Amino acid sequence: AFISKLNDAESEAAETQTWIEIALRCGYLKKDTALELDYRCEEVLSQLVAMASHPEKWTINSNSSASRS
Repeated sequence: AFISKLNDAESEAAETQTWIEIALRCGYLKKDTALELDYRCEEVLSQLVAMASHPEKWTINSNSSASRS
């Protein structure tokens, strides 16, 4: 379930990049603003990919609490 949510978030971040590009082309954003927003999206995407690659670092192992009982 955790990785599924990360994948959903990755899709949303990629969609945000698409909307940034559309806003730039329509003249709603200046190029430097669009580049900054795109860079931040890339940062978020890389963090999401890293989390999905190593979910054990970000989740609580349900077996660990059972072994303490």
